[in-house]
Amino acid sequence: MPSKAILLEKNQTEFSCNIQNISEDTLLQQPGDTLIEVQYSSLNYKDALAITNSGPVVRQWPMIPGIDGVGTVISTSSKHFKTGDKVILNGWGCGETHWGCMSQRAFLNADWLIPLPA
Repeated sequence: MPSKAILLEKNQTEFSCNIQNISEDTLLQQPGDTLIEVQYSSLNYKDALAITNSGPVVRQWPMIPGIDGVGTVISTSSKHFKTGDKVILNGWGCGETHWGCMSQRAFLNADWLIPLPA
């Protein structure tokens, strides 16, 4: 199932920031072990710099920004979470070197996630 995401792309002469459909196969090519359905993602200061191409935040292209996120685990191979768990992500290079949470879904490392407090 494709996910809508903000996708930042850059080459030698051009920068673009667009909403695009990202296939699940493409999403799952990122390093990770936990797929989440993103419910919330903030607009962090670093995300604003990345989206406006105003600072050297993004280190790998293309990039989905979204340093912070809250979501529900869809699938995982981690022993620390199960399907349906609510989780929080903050940092860990997301939006810089790893695709972040400005997407309907994100594929992340479980070690980066913490349970959402009740």
